[in-house]
Amino acid sequence: MFDIINNSGYEVAELEILEKYVKHITKKLEIEKAIFNIILVNEEEIYRLNSEYRGVDRKTDVITFALEDNDGFKNPVIRMLGDIYLCIPVAYEQSEIYGHSRIREICFLATHGILHLLGYDHMEEEEEKVMFSLQEELLNSYEITR
Repeated sequence: MFDIINNSGYEVAELEILEKYVKHITKKLEIEKAIFNIILVNEEEIYRLNSEYRGVDRKTDVITFALEDNDGFKNPVIRMLGDIYLCIPVAYEQSEIYGHSRIREICFLATHGILHLLGYDHMEEEEEKVMFSLQEELLNSYEITR
């Protein structure tokens, strides 16, 4: 179970596709009995979050807060994964920079965030290969390509 909350101040035309895509990948990842949120934000909010929680003085595209990183949030019946903050203006900018659609960038960032909530990381080269390969596999399984 997930919610997509639009706190960005932008009208996001891609919301319906994003919701269908996230339903698709929760089935593929076998996390249908999990709770998480995707919160769409503006540049000011993502900047504040990045600065306050990561100590990084700039905007970014996506930030995750994984509840399962804390043992107190582990639940044997339903997983409480956490929150994904996705910056809509940055996603739109990046779609232009990388030369693909806005929906591809938004779904990519949502996938990236979900995988972080599940414990995937890309700090080491081998971890990055695993995580990025799975991201592409999930996007391709819904025919979201570059």
